[in-house]
Amino acid sequence: MPELTKTFTIDTEVAPIYLNDLLKFAYQYYILPHPELFTDIKKTAVDNEYVLSFTALDQRREWYVNVEMKATKPIQVKMTLSSEIVPQVVLDKLKDDLVISVQLFEEKVRKTTLYFAWVKGEKIIPETMPSTRKRAIDGIFTRNMLFFYIIFIGASILLFSVLGYYAPVVIIAFQFVTVLASDKIIMKLGKWEVDSKNPNVHLLQYHLPVEEYNEFYRKYENDLVFKMKQEIYEKTLALGKEPNCQLGEEVFAKYGMKCTPERMSVKTVNVYDLVRKAAEKFNLPIPKIVISNTMLPNAAATGPSPSHGAMFITTGLLVQLNDDEIFSVIGHEIGHLRGRDPLILFGLTASEYLLRIYVFLPFFMFSPFLYLIVAMGIVYFIAKFFEARADLQSAITIGQPQVLAEALRKIGFRKLQFERAPAHKIQGWINWDPHPPTYFRINRLEKLKTPVEVKHPLIQSVKDVIDGFRAAF
Repeated sequence: MPELTKTFTIDTEVAPIYLNDLLKFAYQYYILPHPELFTDIKKTAVDNEYVLSFTALDQRREWYVNVEMKATKPIQVKMTLSSEIVPQVVLDKLKDDLVISVQLFEEKVRKTTLYFAWVKGEKIIPETMPSTRKRAIDGIFTRNMLFFYIIFIGASILLFSVLGYYAPVVIIAFQFVTVLASDKIIMKLGKWEVDSKNPNVHLLQYHLPVEEYNEFYRKYENDLVFKMKQEIYEKTLALGKEPNCQLGEEVFAKYGMKCTPERMSVKTVNVYDLVRKAAEKFNLPIPKIVISNTMLPNAAATGPSPSHGAMFITTGLLVQLNDDEIFSVIGHEIGHLRGRDPLILFGLTASEYLLRIYVFLPFFMFSPFLYLIVAMGIVYFIAKFFEARADLQSAITIGQPQVLAEALRKIGFRKLQFERAPAHKIQGWINWDPHPPTYFRINRLEKLKTPVEVKHPLIQSVKDVIDGFRAAF
């Protein structure tokens, strides 16, 4: 007989003082707008811990699911099924909805949160969003290949006027040199390098109510947080002590604030150790590691070979994910290095470009817009095979497919929301993004059993992607 009680947890980065507000937000955002779907809604306190409970109803009243959501760190969720006929797709949607509501609340809280990140001994820099230049370079190596196409089209016009028939060869040679140097280029994207002697990234979040946050920035200049960061570092990490309210009280008081421990979250992530363990599981050399101090959650790996690899990780990823989730994401990125995916994608884009110039030029000249839509759609669809393989390689080697699925839920929750509409599901397959739709990646990972046994990960990934694409219709 199937298990009628299912439990899971949702990690949250918010400080303990906001856990009750998190439940209120879940009620207001998720439950209240849908009275036809939920009943018996209660908010109680059990052992000083708040619990939100409700019943999810089947429209035909054939079954129901009782849900309890407990305000702890991590959030504890229990779903009790009325019978075994409750469809799994319903349970999956309930889980996704609750995770999305937590992520939306965290996003709201981030808007009034002071963030501080340090690597001991490294230059102290402010937390920033990526600049336009960094976004462009980052796009080459960490997100997609669109930037290459734009460069190629512009460079082709210029070089053809100078070099004529040999211009495409020059462009391909330039791209190849760029790929060979990609590990060095990506190291320039970040500000902090971590290694065995300096492995940790220290993170501190201080959550403020909206009124206090606005008053704080009204009274002081924009670079005040940076000054606070320097002073906290000097009084804590520089002296070999971890930041906390007691040690930081003097700094906060200087700026008219009282440091409340319940509003503070402190975290130290041994990034080097996580990358080292992942590389050892893959039997690969440890890639160079660079940290970018931006709150955008992202990670990437590039390089011409596993022995010349580089790993790029943002502080936003370290803030939003727990260590196991970071470990699985790193496994995905090292899967790219193991498969030599940067070189493969170079070959893919270079082949399309040469075919366009030397074989399909009449078609391109007749309708360049239509040609690019079709050609780039094919290139990006093939690229999805390698992203799916990286997911599978992480599941096989790291051994935590469900954990990687949770990481994708957190950092891709906006895409997950967007993809729910049937029309958007199809769009996720045909857009210019090398990643398969997030819902597909999560469902695929959660169906895997541990240990994962797959003889040919790439062949299996090709099959899975094609099957997923067909199912979208």
